[in-house]
Amino acid sequence: MIALVTGAGRGIGANIARTLAADGWDVVVAARTREQVEAVAGEVGGRAVALDVTDRAAVERAVADAEPVDLLVANAGIGNQDGPTWEMDPDDWWRILEVNLLGVHLCCRAVIPGMLERGSGRIVITGSGAAYLPGQDHTAYPASKAAVCRYGETLAGELAGRIPVFFFSPGLVRTEMTSWGADDRPWTPPELAPKLVAALATGRYDALAGRYLHAEHDDLDDLLSRIDELHERDLNAIRLRR
Repeated sequence: MIALVTGAGRGIGANIARTLAADGWDVVVAARTREQVEAVAGEVGGRAVALDVTDRAAVERAVADAEPVDLLVANAGIGNQDGPTWEMDPDDWWRILEVNLLGVHLCCRAVIPGMLERGSGRIVITGSGAAYLPGQDHTAYPASKAAVCRYGETLAGELAGRIPVFFFSPGLVRTEMTSWGADDRPWTPPELAPKLVAALATGRYDALAGRYLHAEHDDLDDLLSRIDELHERDLNAIRLRR
């Protein structure tokens, strides 16, 4: 079984690659920095791909070389906005949307045809609580994650009964991207997101496709036991309530 994990050169993605490899997956470790992906791939016995997920041709080549991809973990993301939105260079602001949203789309559209042809496969997308939590003080990252969560939910509906699509929040994990955070922040244990992805990869939880899942706060077995309630009350969804 082949898993393609983007943004896997460090942080959450690298830990997902390690966990999947320990579960027996043949992991393709993809990220922009070759030295990082080669190090992780060497550690887990996987394959390294230096990849910019915003480059359509490069994504298509990477997927073609990795096929058959049984599991896509679209994890690559950045959040490097500095300063007020109106003072930020528009190209830098848009780059965050390109990586976090367009990158997910390009990876998904590249793997879906093969999955449909084979009649199997799963997609897991890394979202964020920034998609809906109050108190955000920058626009680019929350906007990108709100969009990608909605993308994941909608794609799950489009592919219902054929390819399960999941999106999840890893929680507040201490990584290089969150190095700004103080020690007393409510940090999420780093092993929880990889554990969640590994569970979703088994197929046991396919009924939860299209639902917002949180690595720390959601018990997959509990949600599965309440699947009818989830659908009837539209739970684990990002919605406007009145």
